[in-house]
Order: sequence, then structure tokens, then C-alpha cells
Amino acid sequence: MDRHTLRRPRPADAAAVHELVAAYDISVIGIPDVTPDDIADELGELDTERDAWLAEDASGTPNGWAWVLPKGDSDQADVEVVVRPGTGDGLTEALWAAAVERSRELAAERGHEGMTLDIGVYRADEDKQALVKGLGFEAATSFHRLGIDFDGPVEAPEPPEGVTLHPALTDELRREAHRLHQEGFADHFGFVPLPYEEWLARRESSAATDWSQVLVARVDGRSAALLVGTDHFAEDENRGYVFTLTTLPAFRGRGLGRFLLRTAFAGDAARGRRGTLLQVDANNTTPALGLYTSAGMRPVLVIDVWRRRI
Repeated sequence: MDRHTLRRPRPADAAAVHELVAAYDISVIGIPDVTPDDIADELGELDTERDAWLAEDASGTPNGWAWVLPKGDSDQADVEVVVRPGTGDGLTEALWAAAVERSRELAAERGHEGMTLDIGVYRADEDKQALVKGLGFEAATSFHRLGIDFDGPVEAPEPPEGVTLHPALTDELRREAHRLHQEGFADHFGFVPLPYEEWLARRESSAATDWSQVLVARVDGRSAALLVGTDHFAEDENRGYVFTLTTLPAFRGRGLGRFLLRTAFAGDAARGRRGTLLQVDANNTTPALGLYTSAGMRPVLVIDVWRRRI
């Protein structure tokens, strides 16, 4: 790695990191899959002084970007390593070595015997899939991104009997949304409980958050389901995004998921979006992948999650 140096990233690096990640995305899927705001949010979530690295060549051009993001105080973490297409110099190996070593340090700091690392890799990126497999990662699950485009206005659906919707514009409703998220996703892949304050801080720090799109559904006054819509794809694709959709077990089978999904479509169309996107764990049957396809959504891309225990 003679031609590159590693340093810690800073908030001011967001634009340069975005250009690097976008170059990688374009090489794999043909379009950038992140915005500058996404990278700024990512930098805000990371402990950049300890858990992130930026690799620059002699001219100062960033050619590598890596990080480890622990999930709360658990023994789980997400990891990412992105290298500019065509860059050699052992940069990929150096960044992976740094990330793995840092994961060991995190485990020791937190009193865990090890750390479970998850990385998402585009299914279209056969080279990176082979790389992580060679590093000892094993296929764990797959997330399918689905989308629907609108031909014009979308009529808002009628709520099922006894159902009312409440945008999370108050602290009380945000706490309700947090509880629904924690309970609804407790059995999902990679889930780690978050206290309300941390959950709220993440939502507040994200440029994509719009509390008017966070909807709590009540059935006869009881909290039952949650829809979290965001602006993650508004800037680059002019599409809405269903970040979270969950129904508590006691209220499943009543059509709440379909109602909330159709509500998201209508809301995005009213905001002038040309469609709606979401991602779903292919191994999660609640709600079933069939719910989304039956509502007219179609596959956009697949991200496979690979897992390794350090």
C-alpha cells in the first residue's frame, strides 16, 4: 500500500466520500445508490476517530473507505469496505485488516468473546461476493429492494374498521412509534434493541427523516402498526421510501400492512414522487414478500448479507 495513506475521515470529507462510493455503485449497478446527505448521515453515526478509515493517494484523492458500526452494546456490528474500481496497491486487503482488527478491539472493550460482522453486498457484484466469502463470511440473508411507479395521483385507501392514523409529531407518538418498532422487529435478522433516546437521536440526525411520514396506526385506540416513510431516495430518484413497516403480532391478519403500504403510495404521489421503494428481508415472512408484489411492487435489486464471527 505504498501509494496510499490511511487517515480518519472528517465531516468535511462527505462530498469526497460520496464521489468515491458513487463511483463504486455506478460500476456495479449503473447508478449512484447514495446521496451526499446519506454519507453525511453515515459519518454522523460513526465514531470516526476509532471506527472509520479513508485511504488517499499521493494527490489526496480518496480511493478507499471503510468502517465498523457496532449495534448498541451488543456483539454485533455492520462493516463496509469500498475501494474505487481499478485501484490496486493492496488497498482492499489493508482496509479489511483494519476493520477486522478494530472489531476484535470492540469485542474486548465491550466484554464480549467475539464480534459478529454483517456486510451487505450487491448480488450483481460477483467479485465482492467472492472476496467476502474468501474472508470467511457466510451467506446469511438477502434484502430485496422493490419499487412501484405511479401513472398519476394515487387515491388514499379507506382505513379498516376501528383503525386511525396518527403522524408522530409529538413526543408521545414518537415514543409509541419506537415501542412499535422495537416489538415489531424483535425477531428480525440482525435486530438489536435500542433505547428510545438513541433511536430518536438517529432519526433526528438523519436528513431523510420527515416525522409527518412516521405513522402510528391504532385499532380501537390500541397501538397496532407502524409505517416509517423517509426521503432517502427523494433527491436522486424522486421516489418515496418505506423505511419501516410492521404490525404487532396480535393485530396481524387484519389488512393493516396493506392499508399502510397503500397509504405510503398515496402520500408519496401527493408529494410529487414518481414512485415508492422499500427493502424486505427475503427470509422474513411477516409481512410476506408477496404482500408487496401483490400491491404492484416489482424487484429493483438484491443485496445479500454476509456474516462472519470474529
